[in-house]
Amino acid sequence: MFYSMFGAFESGVIYAIMALGVYLSFRILDFPDLTVDGSFVTGAAVVGISIINGVPTIIATLLAALAGFLAGSITGILNTKGKINPLLSGIIMMIALYSINLRIMGQPNLSIFNESTVFSQFEAWWGPIGIDQMLNELIQSIGIERVPGTWSLLFIMIIVTIVIKLLSDYFLKTEVGLALRATGDNEKMIRSFSANTDNLKIIGLGISNGLVALAGAFFAQYGGFADVGMGIGMIIIGLASVIIGEALVGTKTIARTTLAVVCGAIIYRIAVTLALKIKFLEAGDMKLITAILVIAALVTPKIISSRKEKLKKQRKRAALSS
Repeated sequence: MFYSMFGAFESGVIYAIMALGVYLSFRILDFPDLTVDGSFVTGAAVVGISIINGVPTIIATLLAALAGFLAGSITGILNTKGKINPLLSGIIMMIALYSINLRIMGQPNLSIFNESTVFSQFEAWWGPIGIDQMLNELIQSIGIERVPGTWSLLFIMIIVTIVIKLLSDYFLKTEVGLALRATGDNEKMIRSFSANTDNLKIIGLGISNGLVALAGAFFAQYGGFADVGMGIGMIIIGLASVIIGEALVGTKTIARTTLAVVCGAIIYRIAVTLALKIKFLEAGDMKLITAILVIAALVTPKIISSRKEKLKKQRKRAALSS
């Protein structure tokens, strides 16, 4: 049980980067961007083929993020310059990326299991310090027998995710970030102030898909493979993370909202892992579980708020009658 929860937390931290990208397009720009399903795979494909061809792992990871940025920018261009519906422009780019990703990999799937990755390089430095052994002994001392040996991976992903979260907070408070937020809230108003909303959308969607591709690159190095179908349903996972996080943590400030998105991704992965422990559910039911979690996250806050309003009305009536 501990091992599966540990794995869920690991993958949740990686998905948190993707969820931050979805948050930028879905919440900040109010843009239903389905490019995510393709750009996640693009990140995995670029990092996989780059590592196989001897490119340093950090550079390969950055190239993956750049590829995602270009994909998102093209979606923005289709919408702003081509005057294509936002939803349709995302679908077009997602379909195009399927063929592009196949071209990049040269085959439907790519194995980098035996290749050097960011995680294996960090683990080579981390191992001699002895922190893994210390943590494993600590966990064994409390009665948990099966201990994962990937503390280095968890540590580096927590650091990377925190840095990206803080950079996102800073960016959204800059002049460009404020203009992006204003564009999502009221595009006509910000355009009346002579702001170039087309360029803002292109930049915003580029950054969004850059983060998604970065998550895909990390996930490929984490799993040891890149597959052309690994991005199916990523937009739903991202939306589930955003909605669950916002419902549980709140959205009073930008910093709190981005923290909510990160927490939402981790909670989502843990919830799915726990759900799959139920005997009659199988791995193929993961999408159904995701849909149920999203529905619950959307409906529950509304039910709670409506009940609170009813209680307030009842109290007012009771006060007036007395």
